[in-house]
Amino acid sequence: MSDFNLSAWVLKHRAFTGFIMVLLLLGGLFAYFRLGQREDPEFTFRVMVVKTLYPGATALEVEQQLTDRLEKKIQELPNLDILRSYSKPGESVIFVTPREDTPPKEIPGLWYQVRKKVDDIRMTLPPGSIGPFFNDEFGDTYSVIYAFSGDGFNYAELKKAADSARQQLLRINDVEKVDLIGTQDEKIYIEFSDKKLAELGLDANKVAEALQAQNSMTAAGMVCASQRNLPIRITGPFNSVDSIAGLPVHIQGRTLRVNDFAEVRRGHIDPPAFKMRVNGKEAVALGVTMNKRGDVLELGKALAEAKMQIESELPLGMDISQVADQPRVVRTAVGEFLSTFFEALAAVLLVSFLSLGFRTGSVVALTVPLVLSGTLLCMLLFGMEIHRISLGALILALGLLVDDAMIAVEMMARKLEEGWDRIHAATYAYNATAFPMLTGTLITIVGFLPVGLAKSQAGEYTVAIFQVMGISLLLSWLGAVVFTPYLGFLLLTVQPDSRHDRDLFDTPFYNRLRRWVTWCVAHRKKVIVATAVLFGIGVATLTQVPEQFFPLSNRPEVIIDLWLPEGSSFAQTEATAKRMENILSKDEDVLDYTAYIGGGTPRFFLLIVQQLANTNLSEFVVMTKDNTARERVMQRIRQAFATDFPQVRGRVMRLNVGPPMDYPLVFRVFGEDPAMVRAIAGRVADVMRANPDTVDVNDDWHDRIPSLRLVLDQDKARALGVSTASLSQALQAHYTGISAGQFREDEKLIDIVWRAQNDLRTAAERLPDVTVRTGNGQSASLSQFVKFETVFEDGVRWRRNRFPAVSVRAEVVDGKMAPDVASEIIPKLKPIQDQLPAGYFIETGGSKEDAWISQKSIFIWIPLVLVVTLVLLMVQLHNLSRTFLVFVTAPLGVIGAAFALLLFRAPFGFVALLGIIALSGMIMRNSVILVDQIDQDHKAGLDTWTAIVESTVRRFRPILLTAAAAILAMIPLSRNDFFGPQAIAIMGGLTIATVLTVFFLPALYAAWFRVKRVDSFGDGVAQ
Repeated sequence: MSDFNLSAWVLKHRAFTGFIMVLLLLGGLFAYFRLGQREDPEFTFRVMVVKTLYPGATALEVEQQLTDRLEKKIQELPNLDILRSYSKPGESVIFVTPREDTPPKEIPGLWYQVRKKVDDIRMTLPPGSIGPFFNDEFGDTYSVIYAFSGDGFNYAELKKAADSARQQLLRINDVEKVDLIGTQDEKIYIEFSDKKLAELGLDANKVAEALQAQNSMTAAGMVCASQRNLPIRITGPFNSVDSIAGLPVHIQGRTLRVNDFAEVRRGHIDPPAFKMRVNGKEAVALGVTMNKRGDVLELGKALAEAKMQIESELPLGMDISQVADQPRVVRTAVGEFLSTFFEALAAVLLVSFLSLGFRTGSVVALTVPLVLSGTLLCMLLFGMEIHRISLGALILALGLLVDDAMIAVEMMARKLEEGWDRIHAATYAYNATAFPMLTGTLITIVGFLPVGLAKSQAGEYTVAIFQVMGISLLLSWLGAVVFTPYLGFLLLTVQPDSRHDRDLFDTPFYNRLRRWVTWCVAHRKKVIVATAVLFGIGVATLTQVPEQFFPLSNRPEVIIDLWLPEGSSFAQTEATAKRMENILSKDEDVLDYTAYIGGGTPRFFLLIVQQLANTNLSEFVVMTKDNTARERVMQRIRQAFATDFPQVRGRVMRLNVGPPMDYPLVFRVFGEDPAMVRAIAGRVADVMRANPDTVDVNDDWHDRIPSLRLVLDQDKARALGVSTASLSQALQAHYTGISAGQFREDEKLIDIVWRAQNDLRTAAERLPDVTVRTGNGQSASLSQFVKFETVFEDGVRWRRNRFPAVSVRAEVVDGKMAPDVASEIIPKLKPIQDQLPAGYFIETGGSKEDAWISQKSIFIWIPLVLVVTLVLLMVQLHNLSRTFLVFVTAPLGVIGAAFALLLFRAPFGFVALLGIIALSGMIMRNSVILVDQIDQDHKAGLDTWTAIVESTVRRFRPILLTAAAAILAMIPLSRNDFFGPQAIAIMGGLTIATVLTVFFLPALYAAWFRVKRVDSFGDGVAQ
């Protein structure tokens, strides 16, 4: 078995090999058209939201009575990392985040545990609380969003059209669900005047009870006759708005019709909670979610056909706008990547043809599609998809997967030049270099191993880099020992002149190279010291490269957030949004825009940070003409914020790539006392504002909001027969309204709301004049037994792991990287940290923290990489000294990578780090092949000095060719926003490392083994 030669077996069974090659090409084509396509890889969103309502409670009361109780129970969960929460008046929201290293398959079970533990204490929550409600579907992304709008159509008509369209869309294959967005629930309002009720002597609560009784759906029994059963039906439920207005109500001994004391009208929820507007028009939208096994491009075609059918059935004047189009985005993104791929492929083939000649280069050129076909087929079998990461990894692999083929075919061509026959020439490479090549290939793959094992969101997002690189590089080795000999046998011919090996390298160029290598071996100390100095400079240079977590997306959308002061009304938020719409409508660089009022945009892009419901928030998604136009629009919006929106905290953003992150620059302050925490946060904010690179410094607690406090005079209240409960109920009915039943219309249930007229509800100064029913049946104004105070309370209270926590956030100016700005601010926060009382802390968050978490998930696997690499080297070299010699060359890529990143102003982030780690494997790959060649030449009878020099000269061409192929293949990828820094790092690292492999490694080898020049005898190794 030790003499088995796979290449020889392939040539012996040429018909079978040819059949397999054709089958592989067809399988690759089949796989390409069957692989799912999407913009970004799916990854698990490790956040669950637990929301509970507590109407009437202040933020502090919500925190104490709801949030704290729930958090105590949720803290019992295993694998819990962070428990964040905020408490607002009447609302508690808790964000449950498990540890980053929790396997994705365990996340659903963890969410089940959250539900179970909360259910255990549900009965202990205060009376009047509503919920808790759970949301763990943050990963659902709408592939398409259709907005229905039109002049003259109300929300009910828009919803009816959207509902009809929804039924048609649900019939399409691969559509998992279709959600309605921006609908406004219909209501029937019965609006009273408290003075009118007082004149008639009516109690508002009694009237509401009478309305509820009139419209209740209650069984009236059944007559069980001898032959059949006859159910009894009683008329009385409302069948129209007029029937409600004309309803006679018997109360307190009198019968009155509703329109005698109230106005009845049909409308929509008032005030609204959430609205959607498209290009200045009110809209109702459909969000289409694709199932995980679907193909977004096929889905896009099916939806386009369905849209045409739906449009033909719409009422005249109603339009459908497509405000999110993931199929188009994926088609464009995949097209750009394919263009980059073919550019890289052309570069690789150019190197092959120019350096090896047409026939020899054709062998390499034909090996490439075979390896790619095998890679695509494996991706299909392993359930992988085509997306940003896998396509980028294919382009990265393209420059490396020709290495083995080039080495094999170059060796075959050389043997043919020496006069060998085709069979022996084609099979020689297997015996000579197959296993060193395999070791080198495995070492290159091991360089990507940390990203394959990283237990973090960033690792899960980028894991396809390891998967695709591993598959393609293993197949490239297999192709070099199977397909390359076969193709070489078919395409290459025996050279007519036979020359000795020495003659091939006895040229002016090789003689000059031989002298340079000899000089390096002779002056080994100078070369080693110079390389060490260069390495130190490279490490120092790397610290000067700007840091970045993940790059920004190149999509043309702009996200605009408009935050009004906490406690602002929905009407004020909507008015502000309309002012922004007016600005956008006049901008020539804007194609269209969508406003979401009262909350954030639905998830139309996997990596977006979703804003939850906030009455004081409106968020815009603006589609610009292109990326250049996007930058112009952003500048104009920022100018508008500075001049036209003085009371608004405005923010304009590009879309991010990588795990979602709200603000890039964050410092968290937490401790026991909220007042102390806020004071410390204020000092932190001052330090951040002092940095010229920060923009829009703010914190998440915002300003305190005013509220009206009614101090009840208990003596007067008891005398009048008014209790706190009855007063609260009366004011609830007056201002917010209380349910008076439901109006049933076909399949719809429409709430009937009993409340005061609009002018009585919206004027705070008229609150003292509000009349309530007393215990003796009389009416009394609030001013008779209530004292009014205006107080300020927290609009929102944030906690982190049950500590009051304030996050001080900021954007950074364009051109600056958030981790670099954070590094500038951290030392200036040290005086504040040194003065903190016990139990108070300042933490760094944002991109700096996320980058460290992601890098830590990579660094933790570096020891494993080192061990596996050492094992592979020992298996190949069988010599501890040579193993460590090769191992020492691994970090040399840092030199070129650092210089290249700094020269091209590319940031050092997560993907660049992966590139530098992977560089070590690429460098050791060349080193192990060269060291193995030296060892073989030495065993063949050459003295060690000569073996070092001659092996380096003979290996120079394949080393240079493989490096050139990899470097040129990276050039198209270097323009990519995501993979650009990684490609630049690899290009720079390989360029310098190739030079060092040829000149530094021979010098190091000679120094490592104390090689001496000899004349005719001796091996030159000091014993």
